[in-house]
Amino acid sequence: MEKTVDQIVQWLHESVREAGVNGVLVGVSGGLDSAVVAHLIQRAFPDDSLGVILPLNSNPEDMDHAKKVTESSGINEMTVDLTETHQMMYASISDELKQNNSFEQENDQLAGANLRARLRMSTLYTIAAHYNYLVVGTDNAAEWHIGYFTKYGDGGVDILPLVEFTKQEVREIGKYLGVRDDILTKKPSAGLWEGQTDEAEIGTTYDKIDAYLEGKEIPDKDREIIDSMHRRTAHKREPVKQFHRTDK
Repeated sequence: MEKTVDQIVQWLHESVREAGVNGVLVGVSGGLDSAVVAHLIQRAFPDDSLGVILPLNSNPEDMDHAKKVTESSGINEMTVDLTETHQMMYASISDELKQNNSFEQENDQLAGANLRARLRMSTLYTIAAHYNYLVVGTDNAAEWHIGYFTKYGDGGVDILPLVEFTKQEVREIGKYLGVRDDILTKKPSAGLWEGQTDEAEIGTTYDKIDAYLEGKEIPDKDREIIDSMHRRTAHKREPVKQFHRTDK
């Protein structure tokens, strides 16, 4: 584990040097993945890393955990409350859709949740521009494979240090780095709406996705869910599709 962490830290140094920037920042949600990234980037750049807490109608326990992550990692911290910004923006968009008879109630929850993720991304990049930092993502191998992230939201980042590690491997890295036990063991949740959990929304468990990625046998119904999500979210993992002229 020491070797793995050292390799990630070295990779972070190389990424910053290649980009010609001063350091790195991450949005700290209070969950496992962002906790691990916060510890990693603080280890790599003790004076030039930043953990940004972005409350937005957030579960108070998650915000408490986020604060404890910044304390346990020793990372520099900033908090930007986006609750009012999201409320005003989404209300304005919804009102316009209703006036144009385009509002679909069944899409309301997901659209509002995706806007949260994209507001957070925009905030992180605004802060990063001021510090000349890279924005570090938190997606692990399971989330990346099934596309469990918002395009141009939490998927809108510069670098992904955990993308080749399963959820369990991320947990083991976190334990090595000193991430708190209550964060290591909490139910994964993107905090997109009240009571939301990753596994309930996905329809299978991280353990099964990890096993699938490791080439192990899993029940057919879980394999079908994983394969289906991987196909449907291919566009999230690829560069923007471009038109290529044929008349030149």
